[in-house]
Amino acid sequence: MHVLSVSSLKGGVGKTTVTLGLASAAFARGVRTLVVDLDPQSDVSTGMDIQVAGRLNVADVLANPKEKVVRQAITSSGWAKVHAGTIDVMIGSPSAINFDGPHPSVRDVWKLEEALATIEADYDLVLIDCAPSLNALTRTAWAASDRVVVVTEPGLFSVAAADRALRAIEEIRRGLSPRLQPLGIVVNRVRPQSIEHQFRIKELRDMFGPLVLSPQLPERTSLQQAQGAAKPLHIWPGDSAQELASDFDALLDRVMRTGRISAGEQRA
Repeated sequence: MHVLSVSSLKGGVGKTTVTLGLASAAFARGVRTLVVDLDPQSDVSTGMDIQVAGRLNVADVLANPKEKVVRQAITSSGWAKVHAGTIDVMIGSPSAINFDGPHPSVRDVWKLEEALATIEADYDLVLIDCAPSLNALTRTAWAASDRVVVVTEPGLFSVAAADRALRAIEEIRRGLSPRLQPLGIVVNRVRPQSIEHQFRIKELRDMFGPLVLSPQLPERTSLQQAQGAAKPLHIWPGDSAQELASDFDALLDRVMRTGRISAGEQRA
């Protein structure tokens, strides 16, 4: 089971959107996938069409990471009605904010790792939608992860935020979790015609080299539309949606190569 955190240290760059795009690509490919909604805004849970009634959630798991609690906090995404496959969600909750203090104990930091270890045989890939900060929830996610992908956009503060995130990943790797590595930086909401965007992407490449992943993701309304309808991007109609779906397929290829994940049955 390969665990990937999707992170950003500033809000509004489309981190959750990238999580949903990767989840859609993994589901389309037949990869057994769990999405952990660790952002207290819980947008991933909404975008993946889940029923929360009568279920526990990620806050319950952080309070008590035993297998019984973990399984009660996981439910199948409504996406599973589209075609066969495993696409599950560990349900998000605003109560997760109670676990997001600035100085987590070592015991607390390892709780998600402990929880995921109980279900390791069930999934090939775990995607964690992190909180947009460097407090306890993000550190807990990273401690449970093999890789972190940093989401940014081509703006003035993107280089500084990406640099801060990569330094923090290195700090966690050295101090807490030696297996943790950055997958790289995903540049989201790119307008190819924008000279400013091209300048910022060059700036990112000059500073971080091959850590800047290709393809960069263009700004498209189709992803927001699919998200709003709680449907996977890969079944959304239109050329724009399909172009973006192929971009997420390419990013998933990178994740799968890095994590040595063998794809399930290829699905249309």
